[in-house]
Parts: sequence; C-alpha cells; structure tokens
Amino acid sequence: MIHPRDILLGAQAGAFALPVCDHYSGVEARMKKSLQLQAEMTEEFGTCVFDVTLDCEDGAPVGGEADHAALVTALALGAAPEARVAVRVHPVDHPAFDADVATIAGQAASKLVHLMVPKVESVADVLRAVAAMDAAGATALPLHVLIESPAAVHWAFDIAAHPRVQSLSFGLMDFVSAHGGAIPADGMSMAGQFSHPLVLRAKLEIASACHANGKVPSHCVVTEFKDTQALGQAARTAARELGYTRMWSIHPDQIRPVLEAFAPRADEIEQAAAILLAAQRADWAPVPHDGRLHDRASYRFFWQVLVRAHATGRPMPEEVTPFFATMNVLADQS
Repeated sequence: MIHPRDILLGAQAGAFALPVCDHYSGVEARMKKSLQLQAEMTEEFGTCVFDVTLDCEDGAPVGGEADHAALVTALALGAAPEARVAVRVHPVDHPAFDADVATIAGQAASKLVHLMVPKVESVADVLRAVAAMDAAGATALPLHVLIESPAAVHWAFDIAAHPRVQSLSFGLMDFVSAHGGAIPADGMSMAGQFSHPLVLRAKLEIASACHANGKVPSHCVVTEFKDTQALGQAARTAARELGYTRMWSIHPDQIRPVLEAFAPRADEIEQAAAILLAAQRADWAPVPHDGRLHDRASYRFFWQVLVRAHATGRPMPEEVTPFFATMNVLADQS
C-alpha cells in the first residue's frame, strides 16, 4: 500500500516539521535539568516532544560570553544521540556574535538541530548569520530567527523566504518596547497580547509569512509562568486562531500545557484516521465520510493531523500506527 507521505503531494508541510514546544534555559543547572527532562519525556511519549534551546543571549553574564559559549557547546556535545538541542546566540550586531557562532556551530553543529539568532531586522541580518555559520563549517545547520521589532515584521515574508531559515519566532517584550510607549505595558500581558491590534497584527503577519514559505511559526512566551491555565488558553489561541504550530516555554511547568494545546483532540485523531484509511482502501480516490466528500486536498490536511498527533505523543488508532513505524516524522516532514 502507498504511504500517505508519498501520495499526498505537498503533505510534507514545513509548518509541522518541528516539535510543538521549544524550551529555553540559560543557567547551567537549568540547562542540565532541561536535557534530563527531555530524555524522560521522550521515554514517556515515545518521541521527542520538545526541543531544548540553550540560551547565550540571556544566559551569558556580561563579560562571560566566551565561557558561556564553551559551556553550552560542552552540554550539546554531551547530549544523548536522540536529544534535540539548539542554541540561541547573541544578535548579529553584538560583539560576541562571531565568537558564539565560531565556538558553538564550529564545534557542535553535528549535535544541534538549529541555531537561533535573536533581533533579526532584515534579510541582511539573515545573510550575516548564514555567512558566520558557513564560515564555522555549519553549512547544513538550519537557522531560526526571532522577530522583535516593527521593521522586522515588515520584512517577515522576505526573511521567511530564505532557504536556511526554518522558523520565525515572535519576541513580544521587545516588540512592545520598540514602540516607545505607544503600546501600553498591558500589551505584554496574557490578555493584552491577544487583543492589542498592533501586537495581534504582528503575530498574524509572522504566521502568514511562515505558512507562505513552508516554515514554522513559533509563538512567544507567556511570562505568567505559574498560571498554567492562562498559559493553556494562550497556547490554544495561538494554535487554533492565529495559525502557530509551535510555542516557547521558559519554565518546565509550561511544557505539558503547550503540548496539550497544540496536540489534536482525540476526536480529531479518530476522524483523520478513519478518512485516511478509507482513502487508502480507495487508492486515494475521493471517498464520502459522514455525509461529506473528501479528496486529496482534505487528505493532506488529515495526514497533517496524524503527524501532529505522533509528534505530540498522542494515542492513535492501531490501524494507522504502521504509517509511523519506519519513518522519522520530523525528518520526513521537513
């Protein structure tokens, strides 16, 4: 039987090519705990359900950037083979940027799933980052960028179009601050970030830029990290209304609510499985289901539902598990 991945042209949507959660930590003890938690949850779910991004921008003490770069490099090199580890370096205009990339990408590129560059303002910054990565020998390492200003939002489509860029993330706090007080402080809160027109527009522009170019839109953090109910609501809004397929976490307690919010519901998984199995039996010709006619356009959608279900460790009907027995979902969907 033909695998859905092979028959459904365009099914390898880049928007679902990464784990739905990207967990950040920059203090040595927390970085080690994050890697340990990733290993434990990988065993629990049967797949790696979140990336660990080791942070230089906020993690490195002033004057200690080189030592911190050496630390995250050592942690990445010492991570388990199945670990998904990334690093956020300093911005391209920071004095430590070149040394960050030379050390981290130069020594640990084979262990990293991507390099995150913050405060990207234009395609020129992307080219600067890519040149530094290539000079360090990391010519195949994907680049993630953080969009944090009105100018960066303006250029989001061009930034997302660069072939080395895999994901755009939204930097809420810096974006609000960049408006010089024109957006009130509430724009950084749980409520304000989903209601202020300028913030909402920026989020939609970034999501749209990513989907137009087959890239992954990653939603910003929720700073009310102790309020897991608020976090869950934010994640559901980002996933269900704004088109985001990934979200940042800055505290271990945020990881499971993000997974839950971005995972398909049980009824959605059952529906997707039933439709794809019927399509497979019909050799991918149109089939009726619950009074509606489905064809390859909707089959692609329902295949992506199952991919997200697998990537978030959701239970699936036994009949569709063979779809995932011999494939690395994250690799095959990128």
